[in-house]
Amino acid sequence: MAGAVLSVGSVAQPAGPRIKPVRHAVNAGPPVVVELFTAQGCGGCVEANAVVERAAAEPGVIALTYGVDYWDYLGWTDTFARPEFVQRQRDYRVALRQRGVSTPQVVIDGRRQLSGARGQELQTAIVEEAGRQVWPPEIEFRETGDRVGIGSGRAPAGGAEVVAVTYTPGPQVVEVSRGENRGQTVRHVNVVRDIVRLGEWRGRPILFDLPQTRSDEAVVVMVQGKTDRRIIGAAVRE
Repeated sequence: MAGAVLSVGSVAQPAGPRIKPVRHAVNAGPPVVVELFTAQGCGGCVEANAVVERAAAEPGVIALTYGVDYWDYLGWTDTFARPEFVQRQRDYRVALRQRGVSTPQVVIDGRRQLSGARGQELQTAIVEEAGRQVWPPEIEFRETGDRVGIGSGRAPAGGAEVVAVTYTPGPQVVEVSRGENRGQTVRHVNVVRDIVRLGEWRGRPILFDLPQTRSDEAVVVMVQGKTDRRIIGAAVRE
C-alpha cells in the first residue's frame, strides 16, 4: 500500500517603522523550503521522514512536516494530520500538474516535487534551488514578535499571498499500534500545527499581524504565488 496514489476528490496594515530582520539562509541568500507530506500509517514514509530530518539540519533549509489523514482507513488515526494540510497538498497537485496526491511526497520551494524521498535526490534538488537567481521581498519581524513586514518586489502573475505556518521545532516520535506501521516508533521533524493565510501581497510593503503561538512553537512566513504556488520568499521566527 505504501506510496499509493489517492485521487483528488476532495487585517493587513501599511508598513510602519523599521522592523527587526529575521534569520535568512546560508550565504545571505533566501532559504530553501522543503515540505514533506507524510502519514504515520504509511509504511513507505518512515525512510522519507528520516531523509527530511537530515535535510532539516542543513544550513539554509527550512523543513516542514505535514501529516495527512488519507491513510487513516488502515486502522491508525494520524495524530498530526489536519484537513487543511491535505488541501495544501492538493493545491500543489494542481500547480505541479499531477494526477493525484500520494505519500511520501516532498515539495521544494513550491516549484518541484519528489515522490518519496531519496537522500541524494533531495540534496541535489536543494542545491539546485539554492543556486537559483532570485530577488525575494524582504521579510522582517517586529521586535515584539507579533507582526511581520513584507517588503517591495515583483509580484508573480496571478498574485501572491502571505502564509504563516506554525510548527514545533525538532523531532517528535509517535508509537503506532495499528496499520502498516504497527509496532513501530515513527519519527517526525518540525511538525506543522497550523496554517494561516495572512493576506495578499501585491509587490508593495505591507505589515501583517501574526497568529499567537506557544513558547515551544516557531513560525515560518512564506510569500507564495496564488496560482503557481511557487514560494517567492520565506523566513523563520523562532
